[in-house]
Order: sequence, then structure tokens, then C-alpha cells
Amino acid sequence: MHNKLEQLAAIITKARHIAVLSGAGISTASGIPDFRSENGIYTKVERVEYLLSETYYYQHPKQFWISFKEIFQLDQMDSYKPNAAHELLAELEHKLGKQVTIITQNVDGLHRKAGSTHILEAHGTIASAHCPTCKRSYSLAHVLEKDVPRCTIDNFILKPDVVLFEGRVQHLEEAYEAAQNCDLFLTLGSSLEVYPVKELPYYASRAERPATAIINLSPTSQDELFNIVIHDELVATFSRLRELIK
Repeated sequence: MHNKLEQLAAIITKARHIAVLSGAGISTASGIPDFRSENGIYTKVERVEYLLSETYYYQHPKQFWISFKEIFQLDQMDSYKPNAAHELLAELEHKLGKQVTIITQNVDGLHRKAGSTHILEAHGTIASAHCPTCKRSYSLAHVLEKDVPRCTIDNFILKPDVVLFEGRVQHLEEAYEAAQNCDLFLTLGSSLEVYPVKELPYYASRAERPATAIINLSPTSQDELFNIVIHDELVATFSRLRELIK
């Protein structure tokens, strides 16, 4: 394990452009529940894909918001803090001058809180909502003021900026470009089960430039695509990695 970390630290030190694919594992380390684990939201909420769908929002917008807030525990979002993995990625950008592109499947905004600036939020963000008619944007604070948040201009029920089921993943073209043109493609805390983001490691592994590495607690079906595979807890791994990076 230590030898793999030393290899990864050496690659990070030399890399100019690092592309990071982050999944639920980096957020659960900060205490945020995930969807797909053994004790995840899928196991606790019936019909979760329907309750978080475009169809449910447009057909039953009031009930949608009640379910949405409960499922995402929206009133607790501000209490979650970035962990060592988020912080090191921000340090690579601000202290070591790396170009770091973060492609995240998470909607919690912890990469932004940590200070990273180039973030492709493939599944949107929990931090805001918008009016589908006038397109005005609203903060999480406004969303939390009432059970069913509305636009202050036209009183229309807001839509969250999270990509709902049946919605389109965002920034996909930029994500593929980053995966193919970086020096290091690093996957963190992702089971690589969700399409189309799960395809990014394949494209990175077929490109000429990037080394590829994955840090995830459990094996994935795509581990063979990576040059370096580390199965361990993210915060502990990144704490050790920080000490090795020069």
C-alpha cells in the first residue's frame, strides 16, 4: 500500500493537469449519506427514483419538495464540512499550482467549500434552485425558508439545480475532454456504476497522456483500467498522501 501511495505522490508532484472524478465515497467521509451503499438512501426510501424525478416534480411539485428536502436532509447541508481529500485537491491547485479539474457526481458543494475552482458538477448542486419560468436563481437559504419554495417574481414553484432522474447529466463534453487531456486521471470514492460518468475511466485509459489511479474502499468492475488501485478509506489515505507530496 505504501509503495502505491509513493507512486501516486510522485505522479501528482510531476503532473501539471489533474482530472479528478469524485463519487459518493468522498462525501460519506464527511458524514453525508449516499444512495447506493448497503445502508444508503435507496434502502431506506421506497420509490426514490420516482420521488426525485422530473415527472414527479412537474406533476406534483408541492409533494416533490417535501420528499426532496427529506431525502437530501436539506436542513443539515450547511453543517457538513470538507474533509482531507477535498482539502488536498484544493491545495494542489492553490499551493502547488496544478490545473485541477474536478468532475463530481456529488451535489453537496464540498469541493467548492474546500476552495477548488474548476468543478464540473455532473449531477448539479443542492446549493441552489431556480424558477423554471423566469430563470431567476435562488440560494439554499431561500429554499429552506418555506416548505415549498417559490419565485419572488412570479410565485412559481422553484426547481432544484440537482439533476433529477430523467434529466440530463451536465458538463459531459468538458468531462470527456479533461479525462483525455490530463496528466493524471484520479477516481475517488466512486463505485463506477452510474452511466454515463462511469465511462470516463475507459476514455482516460485509452488516451495517450494520463496515468490513471483509483482510491475506493471497495473493488469496482473497472479496476483493471487503472495503473494504480488503492482500496482504503479516503480521509486516512489522503492524510498520508499529503505527507508524501512535495
